Formats: sequence, structure tokens, C-alpha cells
Amino acid sequence: MKDNEKTKSQLIAELNELRQEMSKQQKNQLSSEPGAKGAGEMDSIGILAGGIAHNFNNILTVIAGNLSLAKMYAKPGQEVFDILSEAEKATLRAKNLVYQLLTFSKGGLPIKKLISIQKAIQDAADFALSGTDIKCDMQIQDDLWIVNADEIQLVQVINNLLENARQAMQQGGTITVRMENARIDKGEISALTEGDYVKISIQDQGSGIPEQFLEKIFDPFFTTKKDGTGLGLAAAYSIISKHDGYITLTSAPDIGTIFDIYLPAQPDKKPLEETRESRRHIKRGKVLVMDDEEIVRDVVERMLEQCGYGVEFAKDGAEAIDIYRSSRESGKPFEAVILDLIVPEKMGGKETIEKLIEIDPAVKAIVSSGYSNDPVMANYRDYGFSSVLSKPYKLDDLCKTLDKLMNR
Repeated sequence: MKDNEKTKSQLIAELNELRQEMSKQQKNQLSSEPGAKGAGEMDSIGILAGGIAHNFNNILTVIAGNLSLAKMYAKPGQEVFDILSEAEKATLRAKNLVYQLLTFSKGGLPIKKLISIQKAIQDAADFALSGTDIKCDMQIQDDLWIVNADEIQLVQVINNLLENARQAMQQGGTITVRMENARIDKGEISALTEGDYVKISIQDQGSGIPEQFLEKIFDPFFTTKKDGTGLGLAAAYSIISKHDGYITLTSAPDIGTIFDIYLPAQPDKKPLEETRESRRHIKRGKVLVMDDEEIVRDVVERMLEQCGYGVEFAKDGAEAIDIYRSSRESGKPFEAVILDLIVPEKMGGKETIEKLIEIDPAVKAIVSSGYSNDPVMANYRDYGFSSVLSKPYKLDDLCKTLDKLMNR
């Protein structure tokens, strides 16, 4: 974890330098509306975050993938299994800093799917409060509705809010997290349309937020902490807004703060079922993977073998097209292809899928990338892809994505 902490410290230092270098005139360009963005600031963040996202998430894919593979050789309940599980959770959380930067720079659209939020939020709370003397009182309504949301971004919001609550409770105490169904009538909350929502409330027992800061609390770069970046709550506001939801807060000195989040719900839908069947020795076909990083190809090969798939590799789009065409002409076509979205100086996934569709209009293609803010990732179907896989991912993510694609 030392390398992750070093990366985080370096990012914070660079962001603080950006803040100091911005002119007073640029700062005044920020709107007074919560969550509004100054173009100059956001461009700087976008350049900084985009420059590290690709390599950072490729490395995390290798780490997360190998950890999930290592867990297959341990049994639940064994100490080594628990250690690997904690390392896996920490690795997957490590990308949140990059996502936090990307979220309210250009792009950052959520990659949505139908999910039950209970477990994701419970896991986020356990992670955020581990090693502290702060307790979490989790109150969840029975038959909680599901939401169509980006689980990674939602967990990021909860982490940010819990981190603020933790820092506000220096003497310890209890954070209350409530999840309940809510029917919002027309005009009840001006920022929301009439409909069904899941309401998430996070209440701390901290010192509260001074009244003069309440209107600025969601502004980018606004912070009262010496080593803070002012990114956490701005990112939370942006994420919830892009989910067509709403986030608000109430606070009073020496009483505490309550953040309320409303996410559009779908009461008549059910989340996609997740299966955990044994995959060893089950042959499921052949997959073509295009990725320019050798270390990523190595771990993906091992994971695909455990998923039951054969695999061939291409380093760029041109090579992937040649391999796909040759395999199809030989009568041994691929069941699916996984295309890295960005290949520096060569043909990436967006251009490659266009050529593959010309060869095979029924091609089943998955777009994969560490650039979560690219519009192709959020609107993958519009570009000809059948599914999406965000880096970093672990073994279960890869297997489930492929299995769902094969069963359609």
C-alpha cells in the first residue's frame, strides 16, 4: 500500500500547487451554485487525471486480477483468504482518487446497471471506518428498491461522505446510515421530478458545519482542512447529479451533519442475478483480447482460463482485425472480443469495432478501459459494443461480463 499512498500524496501536492498558481480572477469565475465548475480549473484537473488514469488502472488491473486468482487457492475462513480479500478491496478502492478527479472534469458519465445498493454501501462503510473507534449504525428498509446506477461511483460518494463524517468526529461516536424507499410528489423537492427514489441518509455526531460555509460546501477546491483538496464533496455532487438524483445537507454546530441523497428507483425491476459456479475445466469458447500492455495480457490470460475460455491476443486494433478475420475465415470464429479503448499512437477500440462490424455485424465486443470519463464507456452501445468492463477488474467481473454476454 505504500506505493498507493505515495501516489495519493503526490496528487494532493500537485493539486495544491494548481490552486496556488490560479489567479484571483480565475477563482472568481466559479459560479455560486453548488457543484459549479470553473473551466480553467476543470481543464487542469482533466489533464492531470487523464494523464495518469490509463497507466494507473492498468497496474491496478494486474494487482486486482492476480489477487483474485490467488484467492482461488485458499479457502474462505482461512487467514490467507481474509488477507487476500482485504488487499483486493483496498486495491479496488485505490482507483477512487483518479475517478474522483475524472468525475467532475470533462466526461465522467456513469456506467449504469441495475443494482441493489445495500451490500455496496455496507462494504464502503466497513472500509472507510476500519481502524477507527467510530461505529456505524446501518438502518435498511425491508424490500429496498433497486437503482440504475454506477456502483463504483456510488461507492465513491459514500466513501467521501463517510470520510468527512469521520474527520468531524475526532472524539469518536456513531455514524448512522439509513436507506429507505421514498415517493416524491410533484413540487415536494424542487430539484427532483415526481417519482420513486431510494433515499440514503448519512448522519454524524460531529461539530457541524459553520453557516457561512454551507453554500460553498460542494464547490470544487473549497476546503477548511489544511491538507484537503476540496474535491470530495464536489465529486459527490457531480456524481449524484449525473444519476438524475439530488444531494443536500442540514447541519448545526455541536449537533452534527446529515447528508441526504435521492437516487431514482425502479421498484418493478430486479438486479441481474450473480452466479458463483465453479468454472474450472468448463470450456466456453475462444476470446480475442486486444491490449497494448503485456502485463495486462498475462493476467487476463490466466483469468480467462479460469473462466473457461480460450484466448488469443492482439497488441493493437490492426492486429486484432487481421486475427479476427483469419479466425472467421478458417471456420473457428471467436465467441467474443475484448478491446482496450485507448492504444497510444495506434488503432484503439473505438476504431477497431467499426472495422469488426464490417467483417461480422453480429460480433460480440466488450470495451475495456481505465479512462472512465470517456463517453464510449458510458454509451458503449451507441458505438457498436455489446458490453463494458472498467479497469481495474477482478476475476468475477470478467467471468460474469462474458457469461452474461454469451447468454443473451
